[in-house]
Amino acid sequence: MDIERLQNCVPDIVYFVDRRCFPDWEIVKQRIDFHDLTFVVEGRSVYRVNGVDYEARAGDMIYVPMGSVREAYTFKDDPMHSYAFNFNWLPGSSEPLPFQTVTKNVVTNELYGYMKQFAQVWMGKPPGYVMPARALFLFILHRLLVMSYRYDAPSPADARINKVLEYVSEHYPEELHLSDMAKLVNLHSVYLGKLFKKTIGHSFKEYVNQIRINHAEMLLSTGGFTVTQIADRCGFRDVSYFSNVFKSIKGFPPSAVKG
Repeated sequence: MDIERLQNCVPDIVYFVDRRCFPDWEIVKQRIDFHDLTFVVEGRSVYRVNGVDYEARAGDMIYVPMGSVREAYTFKDDPMHSYAFNFNWLPGSSEPLPFQTVTKNVVTNELYGYMKQFAQVWMGKPPGYVMPARALFLFILHRLLVMSYRYDAPSPADARINKVLEYVSEHYPEELHLSDMAKLVNLHSVYLGKLFKKTIGHSFKEYVNQIRINHAEMLLSTGGFTVTQIADRCGFRDVSYFSNVFKSIKGFPPSAVKG
């Protein structure tokens, strides 16, 4: 298990930025001598890693291992806001993290809270700040590794369900209907509905709402948006319905989330 393999590794954070991109922001092409772990909390970007393009949206995590050739740009009409950590391992290990280049829907409210705490410590630089900063970063890494282990645990796989899940992660703010997903994977909608619930444990509608509400909680935590704006950004056209669904899933109303 990767947690066991990495638990004795000590991170040396060489750079951190609360990155609020201008429309023409970019990272020029270069080979990096550190690990880049970036969390997108708003907007979109494209990272080109070793010649392959990867699009990342709000809620996604980008991982670029040491030694990779990296370049990036944001979208002019939807600039990225992200938290970026560049780090090495002490005393000089190049051990990679077990993550894909882009992991979808990984930024939870808990992780976002750790990032905000890290930013406060890193920017304020109180005496001995490296210790709490490193501890917070290790909390983030641990949560990511635990989630990765759970996702990678053996479970029944179905390529058609995986295709639906991938589509939902990319298009959750849009109108999504089971009948359209059925056409996407060439199945009858009734059969797909039963297969989806058997595989995932939730109905298609329940799953879509969970994805949307997780994104909404993250955006509420960032501050700067009204509940109505966030509801619309996450695929809800009726703010009252959004509030009811949010409370039914999270157990508290959207107004209880502190930005």
